[in-house]
Amino acid sequence: MLNRVSERFSRVIQRYLPDAFVIAVLMTLFVFVLAIFTTPADPMNLFQSYGDGFWTYLAFTMQMVLLLMTGMVLASVPFIRRGLEAISAKANTAKKAYLFTFLITSAAYYINWGLAVIVGAIVAREVGKRNQNAHFPLLVACAYAPTALYTAGLSSSIGLTVATENHFLADVMGVIPTSETIFHPGTIIILLTLVITMPIFILLMAPTKNIIPYTPKEKERHTAETESQDSKTPATILENTPVLGILIGLVGVIYTVLQFANGTDINLNLINILFLSLGLIFHRSLSQYGKAFQEAAGSISPIILQFPFYAGIIALLGSSGLADLIIKGMTSVSSTESFGVFTYWTAGVVNMLAPSGGGQWALQGPLSVPAGMELGVNPGVIAMVVGWGDAWTNLIQPFWALPILSIVGLHIRHIMGYCILLAIWIGIVSSILIYFVY
Repeated sequence: MLNRVSERFSRVIQRYLPDAFVIAVLMTLFVFVLAIFTTPADPMNLFQSYGDGFWTYLAFTMQMVLLLMTGMVLASVPFIRRGLEAISAKANTAKKAYLFTFLITSAAYYINWGLAVIVGAIVAREVGKRNQNAHFPLLVACAYAPTALYTAGLSSSIGLTVATENHFLADVMGVIPTSETIFHPGTIIILLTLVITMPIFILLMAPTKNIIPYTPKEKERHTAETESQDSKTPATILENTPVLGILIGLVGVIYTVLQFANGTDINLNLINILFLSLGLIFHRSLSQYGKAFQEAAGSISPIILQFPFYAGIIALLGSSGLADLIIKGMTSVSSTESFGVFTYWTAGVVNMLAPSGGGQWALQGPLSVPAGMELGVNPGVIAMVVGWGDAWTNLIQPFWALPILSIVGLHIRHIMGYCILLAIWIGIVSSILIYFVY
């Protein structure tokens, strides 16, 4: 029955869901109107805060872009790509195709969500090529679905932010080690439960009729990877030698090892420099690394375009007091036991308007942390439930699906029907677990 529901629901979504950029603009206008009519804020001040907010998160945006791009470039290293293709060949039935894509991408999301984007896209594409019985939109949804798990992974933006010295809430909650956030027993229980139940739900959604197989994109443009003998010059030798990449990559790796040896916790900057350095080592030359980085940039462009709009929305939510109304309204009715669940739901709502884990934490953290700590809730748990809520509605908010869709050649409306149904299941399961395990 679920596969019939998902098929009909997917058709409705494909008809009515607009482009992600259109959604970003509609969200902006919606928040403007809501703030004007539900808060006492001066409309002129709203325009001012929106424009100022456009540039508030430039540094964080750069961290996020580098996190995504360095992961994508590392996954494009030839031997890693070949390994992914070899694994994909084992998915010789539709059910195996969905399971392989979900589980492999989930493992990648645990390591690094930037790495997972390209891993998921490559696996979905390669599995789709080899299995024409698999419904390709659902296959791509399988590659995107593990975004709901990323807050428990090693690149959790909120978990890493609160583990970083002098983070913006350090005076309120202190520096929270990852043992109390991403490695908390409750976090691990939720992660494992979702990893087990999500693929079962996906298999129940799988269509048996009207299968849409993988269709290759336009033939990719190929460029020569090496210079001809006649064009060898001191400049091209420097560009194409592997020595420079290995040397500068080793500098970054040694720095990362030293930081860990000195007791530094995992944070955004360390992950970025590690993945950047490994990519430099494993790519054949600085020239090849530059080309891979340039190719990754094309997939990231929608995020670069839309992030300032959502940064403006975050500023509007903060300056108008609208975020206070939403967050305080939900947390005011909670107790010590139910605070985590209410915060999770609130984070899910806020994420629909501000789809950025770090950006949302900047907005929600200053309100949720003092309220939770007053009730005796562990601040690390508060950070995690905000993260879980943010990750949960990523499946409904299409912003972070854009790089995968750009690589595989689909539109957001092709996968969103499946993602919304899966989000309903995740919301139910996570709410129950958050209540009992944190």
